Amino acid sequence: MVDLLIVLLALGMVMYLAFRGLTLILLAPAAALMAVILSGSLPVLAAYTQIFMTNVGDFVTAFFPLFLLGAVFGKLMDDTGSAQSIAETVSRRLGPDRAIVSVLICCAVLTYGGVSVFVVAFAMIPVAAALFRQADIPTRLIPGAIAVGAFSFTMTALPGTPAIQNAIPMPFFGTTAFAAPGLGIIAGIIMFTLGLAWLNRRAAAARNAGEGYGTHADSVPEPDVILRERAHGEGFDISEIGDEDAPHPARGGAAVNQPPFWLALLPIVIVIAVNFAFIQFILPRLDTGFLAEPLFGETTIEAVRGVWAVIAGLFLAILVLIGANWGRLESPRASLDKGADASVLPIFNTASLVGFGAVIAALPVFGIISGAVLELGGGNPLVTVASSVGLLSAMTGSASGGMSIALDSLGTTLVGLANSAGVSLEAMHRVTSVASGTLDALPHNGAVITLLTVCRLSHRESYQDIFVTAMIVPLIALVVIVGLATIFGAF
Repeated sequence: MVDLLIVLLALGMVMYLAFRGLTLILLAPAAALMAVILSGSLPVLAAYTQIFMTNVGDFVTAFFPLFLLGAVFGKLMDDTGSAQSIAETVSRRLGPDRAIVSVLICCAVLTYGGVSVFVVAFAMIPVAAALFRQADIPTRLIPGAIAVGAFSFTMTALPGTPAIQNAIPMPFFGTTAFAAPGLGIIAGIIMFTLGLAWLNRRAAAARNAGEGYGTHADSVPEPDVILRERAHGEGFDISEIGDEDAPHPARGGAAVNQPPFWLALLPIVIVIAVNFAFIQFILPRLDTGFLAEPLFGETTIEAVRGVWAVIAGLFLAILVLIGANWGRLESPRASLDKGADASVLPIFNTASLVGFGAVIAALPVFGIISGAVLELGGGNPLVTVASSVGLLSAMTGSASGGMSIALDSLGTTLVGLANSAGVSLEAMHRVTSVASGTLDALPHNGAVITLLTVCRLSHRESYQDIFVTAMIVPLIALVVIVGLATIFGAF
């Protein structure tokens, strides 16, 4: 019982201090070593160097190319004006009276193509503010709208998404980013439809109560303020972006020589199309028997094909972005440098959570915890994986972190359970991915805190909408696809 309390104390420490803004690179090892010291069951230094750091290194080795290429791709989409071109075109076509669905679709297109949530938030907030002002919708609903488009179905449900939450299960289950496409599409439709319905209902209630955009207008900074704060947060001077008085995507206006919509959308199409073609047509024609050699880790193509496909898609899309927008990039080298730099902190934050989970899993008490988690499923591997991933994502406030901890510690067991029960590993992949994006959206989630901070809104003002659209609605979608997969299998 004491050891269990120690584990809960360590998890509580991670949740609380992450909410307070302490970096996970320091927090995760500190919490892990605190648990080791209090339990007295493992040598402290050995736990740090041989368990924590080994698992951190394994995660970085497996997924750094995805973080790196994804961050570079997102930076280039931002700097070329492509992200803003997509946002403005969609919002203009749909009109101001469809402000909420415009924001949802713009966020969805950008994140489905691999643009980071950070870039999407900065690209969309000025556009969303302008649309909500025209439609007289309270600004406090902007975070909820961005959450639906960026934190839900494009992150975990839709087949082919290059999001890390869709990539992490691939090596464990031998699947691809297109695993169980039918289940993913159904989950995506549920998340989009219910999320949009909730926000429309909230907007209607505000309208009936006489609350308009102006009620919270002071909460959202002007585009120039967003640009200045963004420059300060990323560590460069405002002068590096160009003429301060010139139009810029972050100001909500047209960028100088902004690419046309079709060209802005092309890199996103390439990411998805190349990913699919690589899996379906290219890899099956290659002789990959060499992977069984010790030099290549004695692995199989099933364990790496998903990651390879996403790498190929992002790499080619980056080449197209640079080639097609060379004249629009003030400094291609600076864009590449800043994109690469932006990939480091996210992967080490996530990897540190993985190392934390590995240390907790090495404690004797974890056998009791894992047994209890496995019993939650009642013999159904889909329920088991959904429960374990959801709970750990809630505890860590991270979809990717919670998923990685669950799969690292229980992955082999879950695969064995699925094979014994005749459950498709593709269904396990999709349920795992969707489950990671449910309870992670608690108040201490880093993306939630960042989004509210950028919007200059408090948890009290806007978290209710994030709670419903990014947690309750995905939970509903998760229950539906677990039921469908249990009855019909993967499709």
